[in-house]
Amino acid sequence: MSATRLLSARGAQGLQRWQCAHSLWTHQVSLGCTPRPVASRLASAEHIAVARLQQKRYQSSGDERGSNFQTKPEPPTLKTLLRALRQSFSLRPLMGAFRGQSLRRLFRQSPEEMVYDTDFCESDSLTCIGAVVVYVIYTYFSYFQSEQFTRFPPAIAKTLRRALYYSNYAPDPTLALKYYKIALEQCEQHALDPFSDEVLGLKIQLAAWLEKIGSFQNSTEVLEALLRDCRRWVDKMEEAVRNGQVDKSGNLIGVPVPARAPTEAVAPDADVPPENLWGKRTRVLGKCVGISVKLGELYVDEHVLKGEQAGERLVWAVETVLKELQRRQAQGVHEGEGDWMSPEQIGGALEALANHYESKSQHYLAAPLYLQALTLSPPKSCHTAVLMNNLAISLAQQPVDVPAELQTTPAGQSRPSRSTLLKNARQWALQAHATSTKVTGEERTPECDEACAVALCNLGEIAAMTGDMEEAKKRFKESLGLSKRIAFPEGINQAQDGLAAASIQTKTNV
Repeated sequence: MSATRLLSARGAQGLQRWQCAHSLWTHQVSLGCTPRPVASRLASAEHIAVARLQQKRYQSSGDERGSNFQTKPEPPTLKTLLRALRQSFSLRPLMGAFRGQSLRRLFRQSPEEMVYDTDFCESDSLTCIGAVVVYVIYTYFSYFQSEQFTRFPPAIAKTLRRALYYSNYAPDPTLALKYYKIALEQCEQHALDPFSDEVLGLKIQLAAWLEKIGSFQNSTEVLEALLRDCRRWVDKMEEAVRNGQVDKSGNLIGVPVPARAPTEAVAPDADVPPENLWGKRTRVLGKCVGISVKLGELYVDEHVLKGEQAGERLVWAVETVLKELQRRQAQGVHEGEGDWMSPEQIGGALEALANHYESKSQHYLAAPLYLQALTLSPPKSCHTAVLMNNLAISLAQQPVDVPAELQTTPAGQSRPSRSTLLKNARQWALQAHATSTKVTGEERTPECDEACAVALCNLGEIAAMTGDMEEAKKRFKESLGLSKRIAFPEGINQAQDGLAAASIQTKTNV
């Protein structure tokens, strides 16, 4: 599930809260990029025709072997590269320093060094220029000729290069948006499947760029439009299944499965069948979940602040994940359907919703979700320690009395007491500390050290809640020392605040 973003916050009771929001999309549009409504394309009379089009789409669901876009864009000519290098690496400023009075002044000041530098200037300059030339050429071919471009037709790939150039290298929002819109129009002109990984990824990239430049409203509109169209396609596909229009092999009845083009390169596994409707449904539905989680993250951003819509998107994502799991358990996996989301991706959706409830101080709703996400997380990972910390603070801050309609305790079983909740919270915090210290090797990241500092701070807060101020001060001091060693500002501030509060409470008790 995708780059993570670390957050630190302080819970209602003062406990350190440490989250890691997953971005499940691996990679949009009142600005002129809105896809055509799927409902009109997939409505009853046109459903068969549109489905035929999607089955003829260029291979795109992660399988490049059967791609019809094997022809890579033409490499730049030697004349073009030389012109760019001449413009970028002019030596006029360097030569200007060695003309006329400058040269005579340098010789008078340091004659020996001047002679020495002159002997080696030419060879050193040529070496540096050669290294820069090699680096530029390597960067060009490794990035602009990479798979993310060559999977598109040459015309679209050329437009995308310009869009990314004006997005990242020479930022110009007007030109970047212009080329993103042109690229989307070209995708439609080339009859690319609007639900292929390439086209979906392009729209997601557009939304990410809009977020990057601070256009949060347009970014959410892009993602909302994309989510709406993807959900419509899934609904129409499921309707076709209910109406008996899809056979057991996952293809529309009466619509022949397109064969591979004879010009395609023959790979050792070229007999892999093309993606059927069930496989496409799995892929598109997974994208829907990821987009919903991302929208939930955007809606709680300080520039948007639409908490209600964030909750709706996150609840839908979690419900969709669980419903799909239940459907597969009840009906089995259809031919060509493929695997559902990975445990880490499912855990990311659960954690995102738990973070949302935690931010609203609904700890009794957050704790079960953190626990479920924890069961799906690898046992020896830094993020597992983060989840344990989050579960600990949710239990410690959980009220004893919750609304009856929201209680998850089975009938006839009493809710745990406050002391029981704090005891369980302490056990999870201890487990978080132990887990964060045991991770070694490549799996150990800075997240482990920070999680360890947070766990110590949480142990101090829990001790203070139980009235054990000596234990609280001990834990806060340990957290403060570790936070200073790893340069963790949030941990330093939290430990200092906790230590000061514990000291005041000790004096008050005395």
